Amino acid sequence: MFAGLGDLSRSLGRQSQLVAVVCLVADVAPLLLHASRASVPPWYWFLVVAAVLADLALAAPARFSGQVAVVHALVQVAAAVILPSHSGADADANDAGSLIAGYRAGAWLRGGPAIFALVALICGVVVGHALGGETDWADLLFSALKGAVLPWLVGRYTTARRAHLAELEQRAENERRDAQHAIARAVTDERGAIARDLHDVISHHVSAIGVHAGAARLGLATSSGEVVLAKALSEVESSSQAALMDLRRMLDLLHGDDVDGARQPGLDNLDELVDGVRAAGMAVRTRITGVRQDRLSGSLDVALYRITQEMLTNALRHGDGTTVDLRIDHEDHAVTLSSENAVHPHPAREPGAGNHRGLAGIRHRAALFDGDVSYGPDPDGRAWRIAVVFPLAPAS
Repeated sequence: MFAGLGDLSRSLGRQSQLVAVVCLVADVAPLLLHASRASVPPWYWFLVVAAVLADLALAAPARFSGQVAVVHALVQVAAAVILPSHSGADADANDAGSLIAGYRAGAWLRGGPAIFALVALICGVVVGHALGGETDWADLLFSALKGAVLPWLVGRYTTARRAHLAELEQRAENERRDAQHAIARAVTDERGAIARDLHDVISHHVSAIGVHAGAARLGLATSSGEVVLAKALSEVESSSQAALMDLRRMLDLLHGDDVDGARQPGLDNLDELVDGVRAAGMAVRTRITGVRQDRLSGSLDVALYRITQEMLTNALRHGDGTTVDLRIDHEDHAVTLSSENAVHPHPAREPGAGNHRGLAGIRHRAALFDGDVSYGPDPDGRAWRIAVVFPLAPAS
């Protein structure tokens, strides 16, 4: 990048030198041609040298544009003084250089220096033409407009246009960068959503399979072991099939298959979810209050189901395996989902211990809908409770 900037700087420097040389030829050649045709006073060569130096100054860095403009204004005045109107020489000894000086002043200078350079150029044109014998104020005004104001305005316009184009390019670059960041965030969010769904599905069904497998192992030691074993293995098979169905549903969604099997489960599938937990040997007491609101969006319905699934999975994994109370309260302004289950007197780990993926998933799902999550043991430490409150938009 820095090498590219260096090459551009050198190219601009060469172009400014070329402009200065062309102006020098255009301004000095008529003076030399006049000197070759007629006798000139000694101070005439002072004017030639001044015109050469003034035009060569056009190759100076842009920060000296104000000084260069003043020099050209002085050269115009000097030309009017040195060259009388009857001499036959062109009194505009540096008209080409003066035009470029005005352009540079308008293009590179700002504020006070820019105005000062413009005033100096106007004074140089007006005074030079007045000393050269021009007395009509209208002609003097037009000369100032053409020789000073116009090139200054063109330089101003060029810089403003260049800045506008640069702003448009920067805006387009920012939009492109923002779009890339938005795509990256969307991919990250989608990966997180897939990971949460996989966690919910696999954890729930694998936990149920573990419970059934444990029941089968314990049933082998009882007199009715064959009956217990058969029932437990049947439930293991059912849980495995349910896990495969859920995974197939998720894969269908990922592949964009718009079929009935790809529909995400919601509260309408709550009975199936509860029945699966009951089959694992845990009693689920469900209570639903209020009337389900039409404002309950499909995505929120899915989130409620997934959070319920995670609550029941935590109860299976960390509870005492007896009972879990599940409650859904439909209100005008909110939907509250809560569960409470007794914990094992001597758990291997606390319900909230571990890598927290389940609780983190619940918090993330709630945050997507501006929901509020609270969880933790009760004061005596015998039960674990979690509640999620989802606000609803006011009815229209």
